[in-house]
Amino acid sequence: MLPSAKEYLKAKIENALSKIGIDVNGTQLTLERPKLEQYGDFATNIAMLIAKKLGKNPREIAKDIVANLEIEPEFIEKVEIAGPGFINFKLSPSFYIERIKEILNQGENFGRLKIGEGKRANVEFVSANPTGPLTVGHGRNAVLGDTIANILEWVGYEVIREYYFNNAGRQMRILADSVRLRYLELLGEKIDYPQDYYQGDYIKDIAKMLIDEYGDKLKDGADLKIFKEKAEKVIFDDIKKTLKRLGIEFDVYYNEDWLYEKKIWEVVDELGKRGYIYEKDGAVWFKATTAGGDQDKVLVKSTGEPTYRLPDIAYHIEKFKRGFDLIVDIFGADHIAEYPDVLRALEVLGYDISKVKVLIYQFVTIVRDGEVVKMSTRRANYITLDELIDEVGPDVVRFFFLNRSRDAHLNFDLNLAKKQSEENPVYYLQYAHARIASILRFASEMGVEIGDIDKVDFKLIKEEEEVKLAKLLSEFPDVVGSAYYSFEPLKLINYLNEVAETFHYFYHKHRVVGSDLDLTRARLALCLATKIVLANGFKILGISAPERM
Repeated sequence: MLPSAKEYLKAKIENALSKIGIDVNGTQLTLERPKLEQYGDFATNIAMLIAKKLGKNPREIAKDIVANLEIEPEFIEKVEIAGPGFINFKLSPSFYIERIKEILNQGENFGRLKIGEGKRANVEFVSANPTGPLTVGHGRNAVLGDTIANILEWVGYEVIREYYFNNAGRQMRILADSVRLRYLELLGEKIDYPQDYYQGDYIKDIAKMLIDEYGDKLKDGADLKIFKEKAEKVIFDDIKKTLKRLGIEFDVYYNEDWLYEKKIWEVVDELGKRGYIYEKDGAVWFKATTAGGDQDKVLVKSTGEPTYRLPDIAYHIEKFKRGFDLIVDIFGADHIAEYPDVLRALEVLGYDISKVKVLIYQFVTIVRDGEVVKMSTRRANYITLDELIDEVGPDVVRFFFLNRSRDAHLNFDLNLAKKQSEENPVYYLQYAHARIASILRFASEMGVEIGDIDKVDFKLIKEEEEVKLAKLLSEFPDVVGSAYYSFEPLKLINYLNEVAETFHYFYHKHRVVGSDLDLTRARLALCLATKIVLANGFKILGISAPERM
């Protein structure tokens, strides 16, 4: 199996370094695409990175590396030293054409890596308490978390998708009482409904269900248990259905209640034994400053109620005990001040926090007709995730939530999302896949099939636009790896956009199905390889790959 371009060149460079006795231990060997094509396909700055350590001129080190490279002329066209010590590589078209065979042979497995082979990852996301329908804000969390889990699976991890929730506490009591008051109201009682209670129609719907089930038997009951249990079940069922519409299902639903029963107090005891706990003003404090923080933080309030940090610490300890090699948390920007204290506590308790990756995403604004749609969750003045899916479809929802770096605020433009044209970025990508499917169908109708891949004359693929497309397709595994190391799905979207654009340019310049049968078969193979890469990318993003549009 021919390796990717980066893997191929890295192996060559590492072998050259070994031959001249240079140990790059602790220095990362990277290959990047130069900004200008005239400098080749890839460049490395390894000579400059190790120059200080070796006490030598980086250009001299670069010369030594190049002199010891085992060059295969059929694959490496040119190697040159540039600037203060960059080594630039230009691979031959033959290298990329060979990769087309690899794409066709691997099919739906092309792009899968073995980085995480034999390792287990836990990805916790959404984690909304069952107090109401999922909103667009939850949607960004859900899609980002599921896509990160997909990427981890593509690089070899066994992934557990986990949903953490709390069905106790003040907000659940308010939810239960909100349902009780609506229940009484529907039975004809005059109710003074508090402004800070849940206002949505879903509360009335749950109250109607209780009337259908119990009639007026709950009218005189002050016990909120039945109201709470009914509301929790109905809302959680609704949350699961909404997520399923986006292709998201969880392996584990973890209830915070279990931590409150015992585990959080064990955390306080352990931190206390290590000298990181003290009491002040009736509250229990964590000495975060001793662990590197700016100020100490309350773990248990003077009322005896734990703050968010304490169960979060206990929860992560349980994750470590379950043997995960990687623990990923997807949080909104409102958690940015909290999680560093959780990590500090875990570290002083002896856990390897390098295994924890916290991903913070910025919030979502819905824009319609150029105007921001104002939302308030408690007042039920919001767009639910279900309503968004109804309006633009699951593919568009997923794509738009990912089509922006998680570090950046997201404006979800409903007008653009509903357009069935090339202006809509997801439509543009899916259209490229559908167009290739149409080309392959047309060829088949004309009696032309690709046939045995080994008998396809790939040497006929030599036009600039063809080679550029082949080169780009060969980079897919590297892009998957880059999306994994950065935990940034946007890298994949940017790459797929480039593939679609490069394919469209090739298609407009060159006829695929023509009178030359051998050339037709070679170009059909290139089209099919493009289709495979697009479909595999779509699978990671969780969007469909339509055969017709």
